[in-house]
Amino acid sequence: MAVIGVELAGRGYDVHVGHGLLADAGTLAAGFIRKTRVAAVADRNSHAAHGAALETALAASGTGVDWFITEPGEGAKSWGVLETLVDWLLERGIERGDHIFALGGGVVGDLTGFAAAVLKRGCGFVQIPTTLLAQVDSSVGGKTAINTKAGKNLVGAFHQPALVLADTATLGTLPPREMGAGYAEVIKYGILGDADFFAWCEANGAKVTARDPEALEYAVTQSVQAKARIVAQDERETTGTRALLNLGHTFGHALEAETGFSDALLHGEAVALGMVLAARYSARLNYISLDDAARVTAAIDKAGLRSEIASLGLECSGRELAAHMLHDKKMDAGTLPFILLRGIGEAFVDTQVDIADMAAFLSEQLQAH
Repeated sequence: MAVIGVELAGRGYDVHVGHGLLADAGTLAAGFIRKTRVAAVADRNSHAAHGAALETALAASGTGVDWFITEPGEGAKSWGVLETLVDWLLERGIERGDHIFALGGGVVGDLTGFAAAVLKRGCGFVQIPTTLLAQVDSSVGGKTAINTKAGKNLVGAFHQPALVLADTATLGTLPPREMGAGYAEVIKYGILGDADFFAWCEANGAKVTARDPEALEYAVTQSVQAKARIVAQDERETTGTRALLNLGHTFGHALEAETGFSDALLHGEAVALGMVLAARYSARLNYISLDDAARVTAAIDKAGLRSEIASLGLECSGRELAAHMLHDKKMDAGTLPFILLRGIGEAFVDTQVDIADMAAFLSEQLQAH
């Protein structure tokens, strides 16, 4: 088991990574349980797969669980579900010193974290991520949000968890497609800042998606360590350092918006496509070589993820995709920063991208075969 500290000016927290951690949740989270019952949020799938295990673990410490169950998918990150959840928590007398447990993927973590951020101006929460994507990305760093008609994650808050328990054994219930989507966020850390880790992913990615225990724990640990370092430097994304974690996301969010934030394109799949586009656009601007862009594409291909947006069969133009980007929450004074590459492991923020040129590039990609 690995324990990674996320250091944030005296209010850091630990991320535990290991196989079978859920069974020890009562002990590991004991310092965040004040009452005989805790409130826990899960979606229907994560509750069915892991709810009983969490109940057993907490019962061993004399704690019961009250469940708030959502439907799976991005639809749960809505004003309506947030309102229902907050009312449910208030009915149960949740206080500022209490901690809400989030059992599930990124949607559950985002929803629970945002509810915790606004409830009585902020109470605590414990993340128990059960998807690969959540374990390596969304459960760490304190970004919480819901979606709106205008776009994804446009209403939210920075609200750090008190503890993260990433039990790699819970990934055994994930469909292969979800494992692939999560792996996109793993390889992201190599592409944006660690060429050696990217090379490791090229050689061992198949082991990770096949759930080899040793490879999986290494991949999750390395990813969390990378994110923890970046978050410690730039918690609220004010210096540009944390923005590097958005590699592939501006492209990806546009693709998600065009597909209606549906299961037609999972978030990790969109990020994978976005990283390919970021690499190719970097090559278009002569920041990186065509060979480096091809390496990124090949690594995404090898993981069984889509690497061509033409394969989505979208009936839109590059201009329409670019228009989605203009709703991005990272817009600042009319400028949209893009995370591009100067090499594998060398991401940077480019604030000078010409949106018209980007639209032309996307049109080319939509027509490529």
